[in-house]
Amino acid sequence: MKKIGLFLMVIFSSIGVLAQDFQYSQFYAAPLYLNPAFAGASDLTRIGMNYRNQWPGLDHSFNTYSAYIDHYMFDINSGIGLIFNGSMESKARLNQNEIGLLYSYRLKLGHESFLRVGGQVSYVARDAYFGDLIFGSQLDINRGTINPDSGEGLPEDFRHRFADFNFGMLYHSQTYWLGVSAHHLTQPNVSFIDENISKLPMRISAHGGIKIDLGEGFINNYFNNSRQERSAFLAFNYKHQDPFNQLDLGAQFFIQPLVMGVWYRGFPVKYALPNNESIVGLIGFTLESGLDIGYSYDFTISKMALRQSGGAHEISIRYSFLFGDPNQRNRRSTIIPCFRF
Repeated sequence: MKKIGLFLMVIFSSIGVLAQDFQYSQFYAAPLYLNPAFAGASDLTRIGMNYRNQWPGLDHSFNTYSAYIDHYMFDINSGIGLIFNGSMESKARLNQNEIGLLYSYRLKLGHESFLRVGGQVSYVARDAYFGDLIFGSQLDINRGTINPDSGEGLPEDFRHRFADFNFGMLYHSQTYWLGVSAHHLTQPNVSFIDENISKLPMRISAHGGIKIDLGEGFINNYFNNSRQERSAFLAFNYKHQDPFNQLDLGAQFFIQPLVMGVWYRGFPVKYALPNNESIVGLIGFTLESGLDIGYSYDFTISKMALRQSGGAHEISIRYSFLFGDPNQRNRRSTIIPCFRF
């Protein structure tokens, strides 16, 4: 059993850190993954997708993807959502898929200030295939052969299923926002081996920022002039998942319809996540049709050089539209002034 435990630690170390959640650079383009309180926060019906390819320069990359839909119900001041998250590590064929239901409630605290409280319950499936891996006990150095039987008594396929629970709160006005969230409240056991216990550490996040109005502009389309929003956003995202911490700081500029952003991931904090320091650049478009498209690239600046890792590519797409009574459109006066991606 000790051999099996050691083997699993080696495998998990290949994807970075044991029992750590994946992350998106465009964290506000994955709002339901960031904080359950964001469910329904657009006051519209919203459909979105995210994809991230991390370290494509290595022999074995790490891919993550998400899809979600959420909707706001004005009559009961509530948001509902459905999210699917997936990750895949090619070396050990380690896959994790999650489907979750979300609910949030909006409380009005003042004329332009609101508090949203949300929760999520998920079903998680983790699978791994170790049949293609070779143990040291299989190697016959003298003959130069490989014994097909490792003698470890280790099955080729591992499967594990569990329930997971998340909670979040979000305060916002017309110019700033502040949120906190806690994921894996029950710290479920994620070990593939029944006799072992490997708890998934709780992930605690604090995130917020401020919107700065840069003055209204105009777009000339040869027939008439339309108003153009111009604004800047400063934001932070802090995460703690035992024993690691991470702080991201950045800015985005919105000159309708163009969005440009830059932020730094991995500011020095105690027990920072290793090999994760990056400068992230983003370009995106927010169209009047309700379609938002963003692309970002992580320039690795940690000990794992950019030439070796290949950085990380990330794409986000979402579409927002009004579903239901069109008279509700005039009630959309509480939009959270946060990063668009």
